[in-house]
Amino acid sequence: MSGSGLRVLVGVKRVVDYAVKVRLNAAKTGVELGGVKMSLNPFDEIATEEAVKLKDAGVASEIIACTIGPKQAVEQLRTALAMGADKGVHIEVPEGVRIDQDLQPLAVSRLLSFVAKKYNVDVVLLGKQAIDDDAGQTGQLVSAELGWGSGTFCSKIALEKGAKDAVVTREVDGGLQTVKVPLPAVFTTDLRLNTPRYATLPNIMKAKKKPVENIPLADTKVDIAPRLKTLKVAEPGARKAGVKVDSVEQLVDKLKNEAKMI
Repeated sequence: MSGSGLRVLVGVKRVVDYAVKVRLNAAKTGVELGGVKMSLNPFDEIATEEAVKLKDAGVASEIIACTIGPKQAVEQLRTALAMGADKGVHIEVPEGVRIDQDLQPLAVSRLLSFVAKKYNVDVVLLGKQAIDDDAGQTGQLVSAELGWGSGTFCSKIALEKGAKDAVVTREVDGGLQTVKVPLPAVFTTDLRLNTPRYATLPNIMKAKKKPVENIPLADTKVDIAPRLKTLKVAEPGARKAGVKVDSVEQLVDKLKNEAKMI
């Protein structure tokens, strides 16, 4: 534990805004990123909010927000700072690296682990997944890289000042699971953990003055070469129009003879 409270690292990612209707690029190799609105990954907003709540409760003493991406990713980093993070760290990737395909979870986990060690953090908070690749792997890989315990898909994190462990509630297929995780630890956030606050105009202005450290990718000595290659991306087929039936008997007949469901 650092100082009078925990030092928390939050990972934040630049993604296509969730409200944007995505379209394929001309080469059919991925989603078109040019000229579309980009935002902070919604699950990372939840992670940032949880870190700020820990600081408001006196459990955390410092929040470090880290983003990995092109120079434009500083915009999303500033959003996290406006929400309440104290400082930012930006690991800039070369032009042409697609953060939704080329920057894959293994590389990201190693970069975040590098930052966690550099700043001697006690807790790493990450969204459970990014809405662009939906991999849902980074938190688990960071835990393995650091050799720390982890609580994934957290819908509740109970962590008190001075405590040596956290009690987390996880959403699993069969319901809810409650586990105790010793610190230091990695937590990934689920939708029901909290409701992120809006960044107010005064806080947005203050965020512009908060420190942001740019760490050259070469300094991390992490190879970000992708292990997987996307060969082709295609849109799902159009759904057939539904039909109305006049009776239960007709419905059963269609389910049995056309849909082959019964």
